[in-house]
Amino acid sequence: MEIDRRNFLTSTGKAVSVGAAALALGGKILGANERVRVAICGVRGRGNDHIKGFAKVPDCEIAALCDVDENILNQRLEEVVKMGLSRPKAYVDVRELLKNKEIDAISIATPNHWHALMAIWACQAGKDVYVEKPCSHNSFEGRQLVAAVKKYNRICQHGSQSRSNPGMIEAIQHVQKGTLGDVYMARAICYKWRNTIGRAQPEPVPAGVNYELWTGPAPLKPFTRNRFHYNWHWIWDTGNGEAGNQAIHEVDIARWGLGVRFPVMVSAMGGHLMFDDDQQTPNVLNATFHFNSDDGKPKVMELAIRHWITNHEAEIGSGAYKSSAVPAAGLTPAPGRKVTATQPLGAVDAKTNTIGNLFYGSNGYLAIDGYDAYKTWLTDRCEPGPSGSGSGDHFANFIACVRSRRGDQIHSPIDEGHISTTLVHLANASYRLGRILRFDPTNEQVVDDEEANRLLRGAYREPYVVREEI
Repeated sequence: MEIDRRNFLTSTGKAVSVGAAALALGGKILGANERVRVAICGVRGRGNDHIKGFAKVPDCEIAALCDVDENILNQRLEEVVKMGLSRPKAYVDVRELLKNKEIDAISIATPNHWHALMAIWACQAGKDVYVEKPCSHNSFEGRQLVAAVKKYNRICQHGSQSRSNPGMIEAIQHVQKGTLGDVYMARAICYKWRNTIGRAQPEPVPAGVNYELWTGPAPLKPFTRNRFHYNWHWIWDTGNGEAGNQAIHEVDIARWGLGVRFPVMVSAMGGHLMFDDDQQTPNVLNATFHFNSDDGKPKVMELAIRHWITNHEAEIGSGAYKSSAVPAAGLTPAPGRKVTATQPLGAVDAKTNTIGNLFYGSNGYLAIDGYDAYKTWLTDRCEPGPSGSGSGDHFANFIACVRSRRGDQIHSPIDEGHISTTLVHLANASYRLGRILRFDPTNEQVVDDEEANRLLRGAYREPYVVREEI
């Protein structure tokens, strides 16, 4: 069957009808000496990190940049040239970018409400995908993205970069291989200093900004500074609050360590405290997830989000994780692990973030500071145990898998990203509805609660629609 590329692009998300369409629409097998040509979509904040990250990968070329804000786009184009690289092609509309058959993969660092739709379109166009966390703005489109990656046989990396860090991998080995004994609970901690965003009045759209395209699937509302750059995180139409901004990392790590998938029950409470401003999402949130694990033993995960002055549980965020120790016998040591002398704790600034994880077992507990450093305390005397740290390269892992076509070697596959992101959506839904949610992991639906399922389904503005048929 011949596929009309123009009709594909104007359908804005409707599925083509044969699995081989991905190759016909631009996917190709790379030769041994060919570089992976990547287009980076959304280049203001995290997307700028993508530019710097992919620029360091030997087998990668930054072939295009795409952003609805031409002011930022032009700035990044010049910065790429100053890095000594070829000037990428420039796009404002991702649909035009996807017509380019020379692009092998796209990297998505747009606002959350664009993540899944853009990734699905890319899969249909035969492109591989690196998609930032959270991979979806609601759980329905996350399922659709997982299905699209499978249907079109694409390589897809979720932006949970801690899964590429040897220090984190080593920490999870300790959790899963018995160092802590019988592990029964994990905590995802996100205490990140966040000031008020104030109130912003409607104003004309800034010159060079395609605000209609930026809004995309969301309801089109008057432009304000608090609906635009970065503060979109705190508006339900476009963001998922701190749970889907920073805490998704800690949720993913906690679930990974516990070795669980979807929960069977979720309860969340919190509020938007201290400030009178435009923020809609909570800045204090406490959620509890209950799991039925494969070993028959129930497990619990707690998510704790705070936005102001806080303590440093287990010394997380205090600077105390600058020391490392030899890993326990039987565990794989982290390559390139940094080993230094123990540093004194000293004074701690109240504005210092406390971002990390805690795992509790019958023989002690393990704490993770950030993305790559951990410490353990063992037995009921809390004696210091194994510790370590080590960083990896999530972008390089993605490019290697694009070249090899080995999706099984992706460190953060999209189905895992979708499960962790669904936990964020469930916590937010429980908070917004003010009740406990019972979840069916098989059907990925809240039991006997259509209002909750509507929240998890989301809504779209034509023509920016995630379709039932992909």
